[in-house]
Amino acid sequence: MASSEKIAIVTGAGTGIGKAVALALLREGYSVVLAGRRKELLEATAREGTSSGSRALVVPTDVSNPASVSALFARAKAEFGRLDLLFNNAGTGAPPLPLEDLTYEQWKTVVEINLTGVFLCTQEAFKLMKAQEPRGGRIINNGSISAHAPRPNSAPYTATKHAITGLTKSTSLDGRKYDIACGQIDIGNAATDMTARMRNGVPQAHGAVAVEPTMDVQHVAGAVVYMASLPLDANVQFLTVMATKMPFVGRG
Repeated sequence: MASSEKIAIVTGAGTGIGKAVALALLREGYSVVLAGRRKELLEATAREGTSSGSRALVVPTDVSNPASVSALFARAKAEFGRLDLLFNNAGTGAPPLPLEDLTYEQWKTVVEINLTGVFLCTQEAFKLMKAQEPRGGRIINNGSISAHAPRPNSAPYTATKHAITGLTKSTSLDGRKYDIACGQIDIGNAATDMTARMRNGVPQAHGAVAVEPTMDVQHVAGAVVYMASLPLDANVQFLTVMATKMPFVGRG
């Protein structure tokens, strides 16, 4: 492996933000390990992204499963020998039900993927990054505007995204001694399949339904590439990129 080659793992790389970031990193010359639950979508990302000559490795992964996460990082190490960047992106939400109507299983599923999955991947990244030469690396967590303010009927998602902020801070602190930098990107209304419903209107805090502006997901990919481009003695701790006119700042 050339000393200048950078290695990244992107979770949730088959669709949406994860796919856009993985493709942007491939264009930047990274070799990228594509992790996610659906192999066919990961393979589609790999086909789209490797025309430039960069390498994409497809590793189907369930981030909520400790054995699956361990296997992902073991495969990355065996294939590339090191890890420079982890983008913790995989996430899910519960159905938009009243809080009191959510089932325990719906709550548990969101917590296991959005929070426990990020913790498990971060643990494995630490083990790799602190032992490699040169030492260190960068972890970027996908937070959300929901890490600051909830949408109606989103208790599991909002709770986990608030928790990601705490995990980002702990990771940043605990990683210092290993030259591991950690930051968080909070994204508002990137145009993906997940936000397509916003074009038809989504519930607002005061009970009305309103159409919300979205932005091109490539702006998110560019922001992650910028965060990843910094030397390890510099860090974007928190970055918010959002559709300018979405209802977040102020009172709607």
